[in-house]
Amino acid sequence: MKIFSKEQIYEGDQVTVERQNISSTDLMERAGAQIFNWMHARLQGAQVPIHIFCGIGNNGGDGLVLARYLILDGYNVKTYVVNCSDKRSKDFLVNYDRIKNSTKQWPILLSCKEDFPEINPEDIIVDAIFGIGLNRPVDGWLKDLFVHFKETKAFTLSIDIPSGLSTDKVPTDEDAVVWAGYTLTFVTPKLVFFLPGTAKYSVQWEVLDIGLDINYLSETTTEAELIGKHEVLSLYKPRDKFSHKGQFGHSLIMGGSYGKIGAVILSSRAALSSGAGLVSAYVPKCGYVPLQSSFPEAMVITDSDEEKITKMDFNIAPTVIGFGIGVGTDAKTIKAFEEFLKKNKTPLVIDADGINILAHKKTLLKLLPKETILTPHPKELERLIGKWKDDFDKLKKVKNFSKKHNLIVVIKGANTITVYQQKLYVNSTGNPGLATAGSGDVLTGIITGLISQGYSPLNAGIFGVYLHGKSADIAVEDYGYQSLIASHVIDYLGEAYKDLFKQPEQPEVQEEGDKK
Repeated sequence: MKIFSKEQIYEGDQVTVERQNISSTDLMERAGAQIFNWMHARLQGAQVPIHIFCGIGNNGGDGLVLARYLILDGYNVKTYVVNCSDKRSKDFLVNYDRIKNSTKQWPILLSCKEDFPEINPEDIIVDAIFGIGLNRPVDGWLKDLFVHFKETKAFTLSIDIPSGLSTDKVPTDEDAVVWAGYTLTFVTPKLVFFLPGTAKYSVQWEVLDIGLDINYLSETTTEAELIGKHEVLSLYKPRDKFSHKGQFGHSLIMGGSYGKIGAVILSSRAALSSGAGLVSAYVPKCGYVPLQSSFPEAMVITDSDEEKITKMDFNIAPTVIGFGIGVGTDAKTIKAFEEFLKKNKTPLVIDADGINILAHKKTLLKLLPKETILTPHPKELERLIGKWKDDFDKLKKVKNFSKKHNLIVVIKGANTITVYQQKLYVNSTGNPGLATAGSGDVLTGIITGLISQGYSPLNAGIFGVYLHGKSADIAVEDYGYQSLIASHVIDYLGEAYKDLFKQPEQPEVQEEGDKK
């Protein structure tokens, strides 16, 4: 799913008005009607008090349309106009007149803190105050109103985006943003729904289709995309009946040090379970017995050193190499990695201490093959690109870093984002159970195994992140967040693959005359 910028959404509105020969007021009517349909399907006429707070722009106009529909359908509604300026949008004024002509329950004007209504925890608040066009900080009595919403503990539904939240900035004041339990957003999810510093302002969100021009939506290129089943299914490479292991490549996992051989075992298992034809592990001598005894499907090559990697010397020709898990940052290991990079032409996936080595000696970045994949957690990323002000500054720095070095960076998090050049791929799978030791090692193995099978590095990164999260989503049903461990993610990879082809359950069709 494309994640459109606010400028593209405005353009889409205008294109739709022109191509469909409708007015902007008609488009607003569609939006309000869709919100009503969503609420009505869930409330079914329940007389819970609904407080609709409307700004004086187009977001407020959407709220007025919703209020009119709810009132005419017999709901218990109170409508408020947040009178924060003299500048009212044309479509707001049209719908202000329509609601006054449709009901005696005229909107109540709010102009100061003394006007705030009493709201009970069992009530519903609809936030239609500011939309995506907000370009100034919220302060004064408006900020007090947002705090009032929060203090009531009432369920809060925001329209398009929580008021006070920008599409391209992280708020500096948490009280100057509405904290929504749910957001009904138009056309596209907003990037801020997926970033650590801004996702908290909406617990859940859902996209409503308001009928924007389909050609505009399909032809417009966006900076960001949300990756779900539909997007990765087109990447999947099916297997021929007469396939053999030689067709799916040879993954080499290089890493480990004394006490950290488990990382290599996890990564190697994940590479094979994701579909690699062959997997070899290159480890210090102390890793030989653990690997051969716990993972018999892997072949093992050992370094001359007992406790750490010092040579990186092997006589096989792997399809792809995953490096860095548990490897440490000993001076001899760093020197061996540098010598290896000088002669290596094989695609690389680099994680953990491999990234720390690159951060320690940034001249090595010039030696990486193009489209090498780096999979840092936040601290490793910070060592690589430096500190950032906020999430948007982080994304800007990563995009510039990716473009400068022609690398793919997988920013691990609740919504892992794969970055290549100026493009962002936001993952939709995964859960807090992945906050456990070894889950990053598993991700490195999955991505390595996908490249081994012939996936391009970018597609391997996107697909691998999706499979990793989906496997955890399925496994968590059996283990819960706290008890999920990295090995479970590997164990459920097969279920994640199978889920790609599951069809939604269809309701049973009753035969005519069937009274069941």
